[in-house]
Amino acid sequence: MKKLFPDDVQQLARTISIIENEAAGYQDILVSLNIDSDVPVIGVTGPPGAGKSTLINALISEYLLANKKIGVISIDPTSPFNHGSLLGDRIRMAEHYNNPNVFIRSLATRGALGGLSAKTIEITDVLRSSGFDIILIETVGVGQSEIEIAGLADVTLLVLVPEAGDEIQGLKSGVMEIADIFVINKADRPGADYFAKGIAHIVHERENRKWNPPVLKTAATTHEGIAQLVEAITNFLSHQFANEKRAFLLTEKAWQLIIQHRMKGTDKAKLAEALKAFAADKSFNLYGFLSKYLVGKSELQ
Repeated sequence: MKKLFPDDVQQLARTISIIENEAAGYQDILVSLNIDSDVPVIGVTGPPGAGKSTLINALISEYLLANKKIGVISIDPTSPFNHGSLLGDRIRMAEHYNNPNVFIRSLATRGALGGLSAKTIEITDVLRSSGFDIILIETVGVGQSEIEIAGLADVTLLVLVPEAGDEIQGLKSGVMEIADIFVINKADRPGADYFAKGIAHIVHERENRKWNPPVLKTAATTHEGIAQLVEAITNFLSHQFANEKRAFLLTEKAWQLIIQHRMKGTDKAKLAEALKAFAADKSFNLYGFLSKYLVGKSELQ
């Protein structure tokens, strides 16, 4: 299979920028992609402070030992003022910047819900067409709403920390349901064993599942448990359930791309400008305003 950019990192970066900004010719690039569907996409999700970036950094090191070529997409929150990337978590992966077998790209959410950028799907497919062996995606880390990663990743890691015990009931009905592997990071802290057992108990209460998600402990800063995590990822990807997930992944990806296309004519900046005049009017009816906006009678699009 011919790869898009097997060695030209700069050209790959430029292509991603064209797609992210929807510059001239971006659709032609997408249509011409020769996507290698066998390249696994690993999604890393979880609440803020769980150590997702540090865990990915450790996973990169482990995969490099196996001579893998790794593409990383780090989804950062968007500044509400300039729509740019706000946190830039890539600094935690700085040791791998100059490695020719590692490509790291941050994307701004630009208002997308669910922890993913609206362009993440397309850029992931660009990486899958570019000769990488593994794709790692780090989501924003917004908690229970962060479930879209399950519709993009072949395997989803939910990263938690021992101190998250009080949050589990809140997570239980949301993001807990999408995890293929649970990772208790910072497991060198007190209470890690007890917390891991509690998660395992919740997981084992589920019924009618063909895959029983393992609960693994890691300390990403010291690489403790990372080899075992890679082994668990490989095990899941070789499991029949991973193949059954493909139809779901394609459906979710198509759904998100359709939504993105249909929202393309909506200009949030113009919307904000139009609403400024009504901000101080306590009698302003937002629904009356939107009724015109939604049927296309407004000039905001």
